[in-house]
Amino acid sequence: MIETKRLRLFPATQDQMQSMIDAESDPGLKAAYQEMLDGSLEHPDQWVWYAMWMIEMKDGTHIGDFCFKGSPVNGAVEIGYGINDEYQGQGFATETVHTAVTWALDQAGVNCVEAEAEPGNRASQRVLEKCGFRPSGIIGEEGPRYCREAER
Repeated sequence: MIETKRLRLFPATQDQMQSMIDAESDPGLKAAYQEMLDGSLEHPDQWVWYAMWMIEMKDGTHIGDFCFKGSPVNGAVEIGYGINDEYQGQGFATETVHTAVTWALDQAGVNCVEAEAEPGNRASQRVLEKCGFRPSGIIGEEGPRYCREAER
């Protein structure tokens, strides 16, 4: 578990991920959550890199989730994140991304964290910029790719 001033971030258990899959009505998110669970079960020794991470306020209120999209490849890991609508605009995404990136860059073998933001999602792009990400010039499946490298 990682704690910030306002939040607790932790990898979900198999049961927690299955509950999120069962409750999700958006087919795209449902598939993404299933992919996370499948990856976690296929790589139990690397659970933190495949699992959905829960974002909770200190009082236990679930406000969103994030993930690393697999274990590091050539020193890079990719993140994805989402904050529930009613908690957006309060700095929770920035706090989460900053904390997750700091944690990841402290792990052995990680020297870059990558993310994609949909072209029209200025709020998500701004979160990445505030957290030190820079556009990489590559367009991924979800839009422009950003990278934050470890400080040397």
